[in-house]
Amino acid sequence: MKRTLSAVLIVLLMILSYAAGRRHRARPATIADSGARQVLYWVDPMHPDYRSDHPGVAPDCGMQLEPVYAEPINSAAAPAVPIPPGSVGIDPEKQQLFGIRVAVAERNSGSQKLRVLGRVVPEDTRTYRVTSGSEGFIRETYNDSVGELVRKDQKLATSYLGETLAVASGFLAATAGTPGYNAGKDGNRTLPYPGALSKTGLSSVQGYTDRLRNLGISDAQINQMNESRQLPETVDIVAPAEGIILSRNVSPGQHFDRSMEFYRIADLAKVWIVADVFGTEVQSFRPGMAARVTLSDSGKTFTARISNVLPQVDPSTRTLKLRLEADNPDLALRPDMFVDVELPVSVHAGLTVPLDALIDSGREQRVFVEQGSGVFAPRQVHVGWRSGDRVEILDGLSEGERVVAAGTFLVDSESRLKSVSSPAKQPPLQEKAVPHPNTQPKIARNSGKVKDAACGMMIDKAKAIASANTLTRDGVTYYFCSESCKRKFSAQPQHYLALAPSGHQS
Repeated sequence: MKRTLSAVLIVLLMILSYAAGRRHRARPATIADSGARQVLYWVDPMHPDYRSDHPGVAPDCGMQLEPVYAEPINSAAAPAVPIPPGSVGIDPEKQQLFGIRVAVAERNSGSQKLRVLGRVVPEDTRTYRVTSGSEGFIRETYNDSVGELVRKDQKLATSYLGETLAVASGFLAATAGTPGYNAGKDGNRTLPYPGALSKTGLSSVQGYTDRLRNLGISDAQINQMNESRQLPETVDIVAPAEGIILSRNVSPGQHFDRSMEFYRIADLAKVWIVADVFGTEVQSFRPGMAARVTLSDSGKTFTARISNVLPQVDPSTRTLKLRLEADNPDLALRPDMFVDVELPVSVHAGLTVPLDALIDSGREQRVFVEQGSGVFAPRQVHVGWRSGDRVEILDGLSEGERVVAAGTFLVDSESRLKSVSSPAKQPPLQEKAVPHPNTQPKIARNSGKVKDAACGMMIDKAKAIASANTLTRDGVTYYFCSESCKRKFSAQPQHYLALAPSGHQS
């Protein structure tokens, strides 16, 4: 008898234990224990616009719906004070993990240094184009590769010109009996024996000399011709100045026409440095102001002076070009080289914060001000001058307040997400369910909403039309959330129409 009673008690305990376990497992996810978070609704991770008031799977992609909670995940780390709308609460541990740093709004003096990136370009007035004066062909070239450093009157190539012999013969005849004739430096002709030629004879010599120069013959070769009294077999193509070869368009045996450009040579004894500056900074620069130029790789420094602010605006960066001039005796500054330019800027003193603290959307500017206990609140401000890594705050901030200076965009993104997911700002929940045969689908309260004919999600009718995600069949127009759903419907229209025979069309 005792054994029977013991067996009955054991069976009853097993039944009670099983029932308690079933009841515990059946508790819904929205019923939270003491201290647990409250679930507001569930969302489709692929389509955040889709929300449901109970867990399940998304009707379009079959993914598990994700819950949206009313308070932060770590309630113990949440601030004790209420968080205003748009504010963000971040505990110190996460601030360090995300690299969020704060800085104090403080007043700065008016003298600062503006650092910009500059590019070295040759001066236009020191760039020479070596061209042909007549048609002919190239015989030889000598060390004339692009980038080569050449000296003045250095021979780069030799050519043959059909007109050379006739003009050279006239030159020798005109200068006959006047030994010592010299074309002179910089084209100034001199006669060491005054009176040796009449005015008519001198005019004839000058005429032939000019014609030889027009054919491309250098003064050095003209003097050599006069001294040797020999007709030249070829015409020497020489460098007009010391510099670097920027371009080369010749090769041995090449035929050329009149006015063809052989070489382009830049004299780099002086160079230009062009830097981009904003329109608000231009007023701080005057011609003649000194600037410091530094080569980032070697650390070598130069002194440059502002020559002009070019009036043309760069269409891509919306900046102006600041031009500086610099002496370059050892040719350390080469064309297209980037340099660091440090410019003195005189601005009025004012309240400033780091430039990275400013969120500028174009229509408004704002910063995130620390409220204490790890809470950061957005605040609209008005800005003034920007210099280097600082920006002036004209209104909206007080001296001594602390603002987010690093990780600002992370805080701004979190603030926007919290504003969007705030229950007070959300429209009423609209339950989404997988369409079932012979059931009338729900119609959105908003007349601009329609149901996707493939996935069943409520979508904006205007957006579907704008993105061309529509399809007309038998006089009825169907709307889709994406091109993928449109292709699915096009492949099996009868299948989707059988699932939801109405409610998708217009």
